[in-house]
Amino acid sequence: MIPLQFSSGDLIADRRADYAEGLLAGGEAAAAADLYAQALEIAPQWGAGWYRLGEIRADHGLDGAADALERALQLDPADPFGAALRRDLLRGQPLADTMPAAFVEALFDQYAAHFDHALVETLDYRAPQLLRAGLAGRFARVLDLGCGTGLMGAALRDLAEHLEGWDISAEMLREAGTKQIYDRLEKADLGRLDLPVESWDLITAADVFLYLGALEQIVGWVAQALVPGGIFAFTVELSEDAPVILRESRRYAHSEAYIRDLLAQAGFTPQITRAVLRMDRGAAIEGLVVQATRSAPGLRRQSDGEDMAVA
Repeated sequence: MIPLQFSSGDLIADRRADYAEGLLAGGEAAAAADLYAQALEIAPQWGAGWYRLGEIRADHGLDGAADALERALQLDPADPFGAALRRDLLRGQPLADTMPAAFVEALFDQYAAHFDHALVETLDYRAPQLLRAGLAGRFARVLDLGCGTGLMGAALRDLAEHLEGWDISAEMLREAGTKQIYDRLEKADLGRLDLPVESWDLITAADVFLYLGALEQIVGWVAQALVPGGIFAFTVELSEDAPVILRESRRYAHSEAYIRDLLAQAGFTPQITRAVLRMDRGAAIEGLVVQATRSAPGLRRQSDGEDMAVA
């Protein structure tokens, strides 16, 4: 659940929502949903309330979950709560091939203050160390995509002459800045990057593509941004079924065949190993650790994001 960040604007509706949360904490999900529905009769334009109603109904097998989520999405198409993802999971057939940028930004803005503790101490997060173990020598220019609070940057600092970190979350960047790891930090939506104007010797993305889904656009961008012989190092959660799948965790997983084919099309020679990336609810999350060398001319992404052409 993402906490409701804004009130409905109506005191009575807010009070009913508060009572509903109390009922839910006491195990009365149906009564809580009914009370939220009453609150929304008073404040029908409250997008966060519609999302919460859909979430409660979905979590407890109550009717009308998809309708409530659809209403939240109609009221706020930017979708900061991830209503489309939750709706698609209910349908069992995701329609979107990437997460809403507003949802990812809001998620990590809220998570930033306790991100390091949660990942390292609680989830035994290993992606930075796994990626660092496959890198040797020094690199003149290194770019850490989705840098977060700087866990990957800390692993890269000793091999980078110049290290930059890009992330969609301003709060994550603020936390990273306090560590004084990066030479430069920049706020960037990895789903909407402009054509690269700088070249890089190494580009990393540690557990970032879990939130992107389809990777054609970002792989094409990296192929253009890397110097010949440059390295693209990243991790993904492993899908043994579909090429790209949205899991109940609302994270995407990718098959090894999909990753290999995509990298080959983009002119990379990959080395791929399987490893446990972290723990989640006591279960090991298996993923792919990828070290891909740009061994052919880069590829230019077309403006519609659907095709690739040799540059």
